[in-house]
Amino acid sequence: MKRHIVYTLAAVGLTLTSCEDFLKENPTGSLTTSSSVSSPEIARAFVNGAYSTIGTWNNGGGGWGGNNASLLEFMTGKADGNSQTEAFKFFNLEYDARAFYIDNWWAGLYAGVTRANLAIQKLGEFTTLPAATKTNMIAEAKAMRALYYFQLVRMFGDVPKITAQITELSQVQTPRSPVKEIYDEIIIPDLLEAEKSTLPWRDTEGRMSMGAVKSLLADVYLTYAGYPVRGGNQYYAESAKRSKEVIDNGTYKLFPEYTDMINPANRNQGEFILQVQHEKDIRHNGMTPVTLPAFRGIAAYADEYGGLIPRKEFVESYEKGDKRTQEKQFYYTYYKGHPSDYPLGDPRRDSLALGGYYIYKYFDKQAIDNDSKANINYTIYRLADVMLMYAEASNRAEGAPNAAAQKALNDVRARAKLAPVTTTNVDAFEQAVWAERYFELAFESKIWFDMIRTRKVRNDITKKWDDFVGHTTVYGKTFTANQLLLPIPKREIDNNRNLQQNSGF
Repeated sequence: MKRHIVYTLAAVGLTLTSCEDFLKENPTGSLTTSSSVSSPEIARAFVNGAYSTIGTWNNGGGGWGGNNASLLEFMTGKADGNSQTEAFKFFNLEYDARAFYIDNWWAGLYAGVTRANLAIQKLGEFTTLPAATKTNMIAEAKAMRALYYFQLVRMFGDVPKITAQITELSQVQTPRSPVKEIYDEIIIPDLLEAEKSTLPWRDTEGRMSMGAVKSLLADVYLTYAGYPVRGGNQYYAESAKRSKEVIDNGTYKLFPEYTDMINPANRNQGEFILQVQHEKDIRHNGMTPVTLPAFRGIAAYADEYGGLIPRKEFVESYEKGDKRTQEKQFYYTYYKGHPSDYPLGDPRRDSLALGGYYIYKYFDKQAIDNDSKANINYTIYRLADVMLMYAEASNRAEGAPNAAAQKALNDVRARAKLAPVTTTNVDAFEQAVWAERYFELAFESKIWFDMIRTRKVRNDITKKWDDFVGHTTVYGKTFTANQLLLPIPKREIDNNRNLQQNSGF
């Protein structure tokens, strides 16, 4: 039984936003798995389809005030969100295979895999595109497939391996393939092929670029070197090679100020390498209202969710004098009351203490003060992340930090107004890099994956490194081996008799 998957060109055009032309496609019919690829515009539409679920990284989900991005922050024990419907399940480590978030991630990522597979298949049939154009389009689709699978294996472990369109009902009953096999047969080969393309180093419309391919490959190799694959030093070296290329190329530059990252004019610019695209009048960024303090009346938004907020213990574990903890850098503790909530003459209209720390990384001032339409992107990779990848990977590959690794780490610290790290001890330097990743990339969906691949957790109270298994969070809950993977959604287990559930669920 053949199953046709239909995509309208209008829907494909709305998948990835930032450049107006990229956002808006005129409906000219529909594309199915049996459509012939007959024009550059249709070829581009298939490739754009591969981006259609990148919004899974920060789509709303998990009930009132929820966002998919919150799942990865709740798991760390370094975030709060008691106003959010499902948060308590993750704080208390009581989540199960029915959790909304977990189902959202699985469904969104596999939808992305399906659309990337379709693009790769249909582009392979195209005979009239210039060779370089076709190669670059396939590179985009394969890099996106690698991105989706990379997220899947880090979250769920062994997963079904699907690399072609499903045309028979029996193909739905696909068993799980080992993590290493997914890396070796899909993720790494897809990225190595994309690396051979002539994609530009930056794409200001938000598509895959050579910088994004190299950054993703650096992350993949860094993760492959660690747990659970334990690939070892040769993969640290491969990671360092790719991250160094991104740094040395010079296309990406650290923003002078942290607040440059929440200026809508800087989307896909500066240190941003790969982002989920948002456009205020088409699909605005849902992280802005989710990270607002609940019901404090500082925003034009009808709902101020308080769905994702930083734990006090985490913010106060930064080094003394770290610029990132200063008011309205990475966090904020007060803002002006909104005129719709506080009458003229009320002093809270000028300054309202919020009673705690809140995340400033998704604070779109125009949206909060005026129109409730956040126009900033959600970041998947930026240069500071890649610099810290290089520092960690090269240190481990070479058995000590070289001058370039020290510079990469200390350039990130210099922006935070912190003294340089001078140790040349491999383990001490590695831990300094791990800590810097926590502080620099906080609430960007990075910390949880660092915990999983290193099997270490920085204790915010003792400021020491605990083993992952046995670490007790600030909620008084202790990680076990069960937390190393999320459960396969129950809906998938029910529909696919060949899927076996992860241990502990």
